[in-house]
Amino acid sequence: MRFDLLTLHPEMCRGPLEQSILGRAQEAGLITVAVHDLRQWAEGKHRTADDTPYGGGAGMVMRVDVVDRGIEALRNASSRVVLMDPVGTPFSQRHAERLANHEHLILICGHYEGIDARVREHLVDEVISIGDFVLTGGELAAMVVTDAVARLLPSVLGNTDSALQESFADGLLEAPQYTRPRTYKGLSVPDVLVSGHHANIESWRSEMAAELTQRVRPDLVAKPDEHE
Repeated sequence: MRFDLLTLHPEMCRGPLEQSILGRAQEAGLITVAVHDLRQWAEGKHRTADDTPYGGGAGMVMRVDVVDRGIEALRNASSRVVLMDPVGTPFSQRHAERLANHEHLILICGHYEGIDARVREHLVDEVISIGDFVLTGGELAAMVVTDAVARLLPSVLGNTDSALQESFADGLLEAPQYTRPRTYKGLSVPDVLVSGHHANIESWRSEMAAELTQRVRPDLVAKPDEHE
């Protein structure tokens, strides 16, 4: 699978995307991640990719023509073009699972005061938000989506069961996990986890996942994911 990130600040993305699991996945040829400076598609001596908003207002707005040229330079028949924007659909694990079925994602990172609305309305396939807050740009959001999607691909995590047993995979939070030491400052690991009785362990994990979800994220129980 290929990920192309379009941004005005490529150095914000390159370092993190080359580390840890994503870095190893790229080295192994499991995924390809490329970060592109949108200014290469801007015109003029100064390669200006933004301008003042029509109608007045604070800040600068990213130009539709620059973004369009960037998309067209990378798009192919298998591409899914996604804009990272606070007005988008809230991102979820179901979203990640769906996007993982595509061969190619183009992620556009908004910046400044915003991006020309024609990008959102006419040039992309969908708009995603990672939460009800505003960042200085879409770079962090694009990296979140890249990480969440890439780790679902075959062999990226190494253990194929990992992505199936974690939070949100089945609509619930993941059950509590423990490791050595068995007792620390008077705090002990639940006896069932060291019993060796696999059926009891799985039953306990199911119960704990349901209990934890009901206690800290009751919204997941009351309102099923809308983005399946």
